[in-house]
Amino acid sequence: MRFNFRIVIGLLGLLISLNGVFMLLCLPFSIYYNENWISILLSGVITLIVGIILWFWFRKYPNKELKKRDGYLIVTLGWLSMSFFGTLPYILSGSIPFFTDAFFETISGFTTTGASILNDIEAMPRGILFWRSLTQWIGGMGIIVLTVAILPILGIGGMQLFGAEAPGITPDKLKPRIKETAKRLWIIYLGLTLLEMIFLMFGGMTFFDAINHALTTMATGGFSTKQDSIAHYNSPYIEYVIVAFMFLAGTSFTITYFGLKGKFKKLWDNEEFRTYLFIVILFSVLIAISIYIISGSLVEESFRQSLFQVVSIITTTGFVSADYTMWGSFLTVFFFIMMFMGGSAGSTAGGVKIVRHIVLFKNSFLEMKRQLHPSAVIPVRLNKKAINQDITFHVLAFMMIYFSIFATGCIVISLTGVDFMTAVGAVATSLGNIGPGLGTVGPVDNFSHLSDFAKWFLGFLMLLGRLELFTVLMLFTRFFWRN
Repeated sequence: MRFNFRIVIGLLGLLISLNGVFMLLCLPFSIYYNENWISILLSGVITLIVGIILWFWFRKYPNKELKKRDGYLIVTLGWLSMSFFGTLPYILSGSIPFFTDAFFETISGFTTTGASILNDIEAMPRGILFWRSLTQWIGGMGIIVLTVAILPILGIGGMQLFGAEAPGITPDKLKPRIKETAKRLWIIYLGLTLLEMIFLMFGGMTFFDAINHALTTMATGGFSTKQDSIAHYNSPYIEYVIVAFMFLAGTSFTITYFGLKGKFKKLWDNEEFRTYLFIVILFSVLIAISIYIISGSLVEESFRQSLFQVVSIITTTGFVSADYTMWGSFLTVFFFIMMFMGGSAGSTAGGVKIVRHIVLFKNSFLEMKRQLHPSAVIPVRLNKKAINQDITFHVLAFMMIYFSIFATGCIVISLTGVDFMTAVGAVATSLGNIGPGLGTVGPVDNFSHLSDFAKWFLGFLMLLGRLELFTVLMLFTRFFWRN
């Protein structure tokens, strides 16, 4: 099977063009705040021209059939090309003059990781801060899905791209056609973003801060316009609003769609959603009790601080309203464990995903039963339905590769001279697309002090985590490139 390189390069040009259009959306903020808007205009125009040239040069496809391997290649190269071009506003404006730092900030944005190298966020130009937030919003749902929505118009099927961008366990489509699915996902995504922005403005946020935090909340990205993140506002109202929308962003958009349609039985019958809700409540209560005992804070404050940090880490958003590493090593271990959970499949959250943990634990439990009854056929059931054994094997392979990469990553980062806690925290938060880690990359710190090699390596882990391992790793195998 040969690659259709014309269609691959042509679609990369389309993605780059869209990237340029999004850059130009930052212009009004730069002009309004009387900033150096030329750098953003130049960045957008350069990106747009390169994308258009590639698109028009390769727009005529002798063969419009998009193979699965083409899809994987487009998605991986698409994320890389968007990240490389996404560095232009930072570099041309002088906000982040060094390419390594600019690329780290950009890929952290597009992968919705939220890890940052900025030491004075509030000193950054507003247009650049908006671009920083916009990279997360684009990456949250995936610019690939946006492209898929218009591919049928071009006469190209888009299911391969959608599968490579969002490789979930069960590709539960909202509508039979992938074009309609992508449209509905984006309508929900945009609608919730606007709704959160309005709620945050009611809480006293400026329009600029509200739109930025709404963009990065729904993307489960966690970039803030304030150096102290959400702790800057010291507002229970704002914290509860962001908690609610972080939870929604970490919920499968299919489930959200059914909820908006009033089909609450489908929502509650979903085993992953029930488990997700249970884990959030359980961890929030346990940690709240511990905070109350340790610090003697008021009951409501202890619960709010606990709930905010738990939802932020589980949904891989990474906003901070308190430094959880200051609550003692016992609770720090709790937050480290949560870094390996992730939100729901089909959400904008990163991480392992709750559904994979469900399948893994069920299969492990049933394995003991199979030992007693070796002749019995005992399938793993999800939502009261038996799932294909191939799915179970996929989950087992994913978990093995995920933790192998985590272990290897910890060794690699430790060789750069950082301490054990920092190495473990940096790798866990990058691979899980979370943001804050442990040690010197904790909730009140950043990644600026790490070596250039460490930043590039962690950037690669962010890409691996965002595209759920296989999409990227497949490109490093020999059989992927064989005809």
